[in-house]
Amino acid sequence: MGQHTVEKIGGTSMTRFGELMDNILIGNRKNSELYNRVFVVSAYGGITNLLLENKKTAAPGIFAAFAAGDRNWELKLDETVKAMIELNRSFADLGLDQAMADEFVNERMGGVKNCLRNLMQLRSFGHFHRENYLPAARELLSSVGEAHSAFNSALILKEHGVNAVFVDLSGWRDQDTGSLEETISGHLAELDFATCMPIVTGYAKCKEGVMARFDRGYSEITFSKLAVVTGAREGIIHKEFHLSTGDPKLIGQDKVRTIGYTNYDIADQLADMAMEAIHPKASKAMELAGIPIRVANAFDPGNPGTLISSDYVSPTPRVDMICGRNDVLAIEVFDPEMVGEPGYDYHVLASFAKNKISYIAKNTNANTITHFVSEKSKGIDSCIAELKERFCNAEISTREVAIVSVIGTNMKIPGFLHRAAKALAESKINVLALDQSLRQVNMQFIIERSDFQAAQKALHCELVENE
Repeated sequence: MGQHTVEKIGGTSMTRFGELMDNILIGNRKNSELYNRVFVVSAYGGITNLLLENKKTAAPGIFAAFAAGDRNWELKLDETVKAMIELNRSFADLGLDQAMADEFVNERMGGVKNCLRNLMQLRSFGHFHRENYLPAARELLSSVGEAHSAFNSALILKEHGVNAVFVDLSGWRDQDTGSLEETISGHLAELDFATCMPIVTGYAKCKEGVMARFDRGYSEITFSKLAVVTGAREGIIHKEFHLSTGDPKLIGQDKVRTIGYTNYDIADQLADMAMEAIHPKASKAMELAGIPIRVANAFDPGNPGTLISSDYVSPTPRVDMICGRNDVLAIEVFDPEMVGEPGYDYHVLASFAKNKISYIAKNTNANTITHFVSEKSKGIDSCIAELKERFCNAEISTREVAIVSVIGTNMKIPGFLHRAAKALAESKINVLALDQSLRQVNMQFIIERSDFQAAQKALHCELVENE
């Protein structure tokens, strides 16, 4: 295990780079205290939305317009260049060399424009299919955002006396492509972390295609792989908030507390609830390597945040977090012929697997199986059509619901479930279904979407604030 940490900074934080220097990158550190820290950076907030598509609204960016054959992709590219240049201007007072920063943007984006124009020309011949070039185009566009922010960061830090090194894993104009591990080790092998501060792109080019495999979660995969490949002693994720017992915007900043310590099992439960602690595939690699992860607030430097380790269990019974999601669809199969029929559930799940749908929770009884899935899953309509065709005597129905989850490393004592159900009942919230495994690290209450916020407040008040 090395002496260094690998630290990831998100896109929203990157736009506040002056504060990052004061809080994390430099602060009161001097000389050797600055080093043995490797930083993986995301694109500036909003830039990847412009390059690809808006993550929340799905409004088309350059890639989405290009993929649809919309000639406006060139206009969108020019608008994105303008936005990137404006970001450069916002860092002028930090000492960013404007000429070098602008030249970098123009060179990269000019190359992207020429590449996409050539692909458009090839497409016009009709012999080149979309599936052959669109994934590569998406990878190319994805890489530019992180390269931009990492390049700027290294320039600014050098201006402030830090031996920062721009580490470009994006594969710009590289003809050879290896695995993700080979890409990382090849670019960092010659660096002495004790004497320099590597600023690494969150996008890493590899033969398997990091965007194709992980989509917009690729920067956390790069962070994880880099920590494992280099043998980091700890991985740190800097966010704009603490990992708290509840949503501070909903519950109230004065009522929530920082979790402090938890384990990888709980991190997986949070991922199931769409909480952005860390991508589950990223955390799994670090868990297997024995590398703990710290989730810290980039703008609260005196607080150590929350440490996620392999074997932590709270010494006293407690609830770590109340969270949930209101984008859930219940898919119910009711069939009187289900009773005692071996493999019935297997055939239901075969349709889910075929349509690449994973479920969040599941309830069964003698003649009913209900799976709770994200309504954003793309294959839901075809899955339901398959189920109706396969089980022609069954009633297949769907219902929009929400899930609120009570999560903790140590809840294996009588009373938690009773108190939770009582708190919901006193708030006049009807529990539609309940899911809890024998391991008792989480309780999932399926409720009406209209009760989503009220349920979180009631549970947090009873199980966290009243403790």
